Amino acid sequence: MKRFLPLMLLLATLSGMPGAQAADLSKLRVGVEGAYPPFSTVGPDGKLQGFDIDIANALCTEMKARCTLVQQEFDGLVPSLQSRKFDLVVASMAITPERLKVVAFTDKYYNSANKLIAKTGSPIDGTPARFKGTRIGVQRTTINDRYVTAKFTEATIVRYASQDEVYLDLAAGRIDATMVDGIAGDIGFLKTPAGKGFGFVGPDYRDPEYFGAGAGIALRQGDTELRDRLNAAIKAIRANGTYQKLAAKYFNYDIFGQ
Repeated sequence: MKRFLPLMLLLATLSGMPGAQAADLSKLRVGVEGAYPPFSTVGPDGKLQGFDIDIANALCTEMKARCTLVQQEFDGLVPSLQSRKFDLVVASMAITPERLKVVAFTDKYYNSANKLIAKTGSPIDGTPARFKGTRIGVQRTTINDRYVTAKFTEATIVRYASQDEVYLDLAAGRIDATMVDGIAGDIGFLKTPAGKGFGFVGPDYRDPEYFGAGAGIALRQGDTELRDRLNAAIKAIRANGTYQKLAAKYFNYDIFGQ
C-alpha cells in the first residue's frame, strides 16, 4: 500500500482546497450587513430588510436555491467569505481593482456616485485646501475609507464599524463631514430628522480606481459556476420586471445606472 500513499495524500489535500469539492448550489449562505439603509437594515420587527436583502432573496428565488442570510459587519464580510462562513456577499460592495485581487464579482446590480455630506454652510466644498483641520468620518474598509485616506491628506480620518455610527457622530458635531454612496446618504441620513441642516457638498466622486464599476455580488475566486448562475439570475430579474419592482420600493429613479 505504500506506493499509493502519495496519491492518497494528494487526493486528501485537493479535497480540502477551495473549489475542489462540488458546491451545492441549491443551498446558499448569503453574507449581508444590516446597517446600511436603504440597502440593508434591521426593521422594527428584528428582520433584515432593504434593497440588498430583496435582491438577494429575488436572486435565490430565480436560481431555485434555499438561502440563509448571515449578518456580518462590513469589514468582516470578505474574510468570512474566504473562510466559508458564507458563499456570497450581497452588501452594496463596489467592484474595484483592489477587491478583485482577493475575491470574484458578478456583473453589477446597481451603480451610483459617492458624495460628501456636511453641515449646510460648511466651508467644505470638496477642494483639498478646505479639509485642513477637519474630521471626516467613514465606514472602515470601504471604498470611501480608501479614497479619503489617499486624497484628503489634510483631514483627520475617523473610521467606524457602520455608516449608522458615522451619521450619529455627524449629527452630534463630533465630525465635520462624511463620504458615502449618494443614495445611501440621501435616504439613510439627509431625508431623516437627524439629517436636517445637512446637505451634499462638492462633486460626484466616481474615480474607477477607487469606486469601481458599480456594486456587484462578491464570491470566492474559482466559484465560476455560482458566478455564472448569479449573472444569469441578475439578467433574468431585470428582464421579467422583478428588479424594477423591487427598486421602485426604495428609489424614484433608475439605480442601475450606466
